[in-house]
Amino acid sequence: MTVDLLIRDAFLYIDRDWEVANGWLAIKDGRVHGIGDRVEDAPAARSVISAHGRLVTPGLVNAHHHMYQNLTRAYAPVTNGTLFEWLKGLYPLWADLDEESVYLSTCVAMVELLMGGCTTSMDHMYVHPRPFLIDAQFRAARDIGFRFHATRGSMTRSVEDGGLPPVSVVQDEDTILADSERLVGAFHDPAPGAMGRVALAPCSLFSVSERIMTESARLAEKHDLRLHTHLAEDPDEDAYCAEIYGCTPTEYFERVGWASPRSWVAHYIYPTGDEIDRLAHAGVCTAQCPCSNMMIGGGTADAMDMRRRGMRVGLGCDGSASTDHASMWLETRMAMLLGRFRHGPHAMSARDALDMATRGGAACLGWEDEIGHLRPGACADLVIWSISEVAAAGALSDPVEAWLRCAPAVAGTTIVNGKVLVSDGVPVLANLGDILRDHAREARRIQRLGT
Repeated sequence: MTVDLLIRDAFLYIDRDWEVANGWLAIKDGRVHGIGDRVEDAPAARSVISAHGRLVTPGLVNAHHHMYQNLTRAYAPVTNGTLFEWLKGLYPLWADLDEESVYLSTCVAMVELLMGGCTTSMDHMYVHPRPFLIDAQFRAARDIGFRFHATRGSMTRSVEDGGLPPVSVVQDEDTILADSERLVGAFHDPAPGAMGRVALAPCSLFSVSERIMTESARLAEKHDLRLHTHLAEDPDEDAYCAEIYGCTPTEYFERVGWASPRSWVAHYIYPTGDEIDRLAHAGVCTAQCPCSNMMIGGGTADAMDMRRRGMRVGLGCDGSASTDHASMWLETRMAMLLGRFRHGPHAMSARDALDMATRGGAACLGWEDEIGHLRPGACADLVIWSISEVAAAGALSDPVEAWLRCAPAVAGTTIVNGKVLVSDGVPVLANLGDILRDHAREARRIQRLGT
């Protein structure tokens, strides 16, 4: 049998309990076909890539992102603000989003993610000043060849209702629910190997009505979808929930029917130990966003404690103006550093962080059967990592530890669904220059900088 692609002479990290030194990996029909540790046993292939001893891992899985926000990257007026301050500063700008700007920002985000070793990403699109913005995202994912798990975000509470956003970026409940049904019908593919799926994702407990929370849970049950929201991200959220709902954010989350294996939450920085235990027991996963939370000075989730308590933890890039990058490699490195900083050098290894970035993210998306590992039959989403000879000089004993300790590492080759999308560190996208030019124009328009 002849396979489509053979990667040889690699250090293969297949899964958390399976590594192969000087191995080969064969790909056929968008799936991992076989793995071996001797080159002479490798199958014939239409195309061969020699990894020259470099590390190969599953593609990283981004479990929390806001792709449109790269249009306001490093926006100076809010770079030193708190969470609520930068939201108030940016919401009026995001009111100018349209289909073209969302398409362009999604393209840029996906290409940047591919260059940082990410092969599957969700996106939390919760600002909807105009219709069909998520449609534009699916068009971008199709044009690039990226595996995409969209989440239909929503907000119903504007400043007039005691919320943070202006009226221009919120929607009424019936519009949100009808569009959620439409998107599921148009884009959600529950089949194995899907390139596009949809989840439901009210933005946060302080930005949507209780009806949206409960109806989203009902729709998720009806269509067998995932559920996502921000939770316990900021102390102001505790004060808001205590005043409005008479309980903590986690208690409200449970009250509206979200404490189920369908749900994953972003950040989850300020729960009690008992609340973590309850959600872990319910099967809820969480996405830690290390760089974003540190950049905004808002604390960070204790990922290793959560894992110890039985909660599955993935990683997310989040969005601008808190993070301002989309490198899952950097998030993975930062997660490792945070874990060691908090609990000491024995607390967290590079393999723990890599497990969060692969298996953990796949668990958040409910996709652990096919992504986040490279066992035979898995989706052929993987990365051949590259690091300069100078930065890697002397790192001879452990390629996985060296991957995060020596820096920076970038994706030399990124493969999604068996197709090479980054080669020799360069995105395989013929019109990338045009996309960047048009993105710059839209960013200037939205930031109101003129021509």
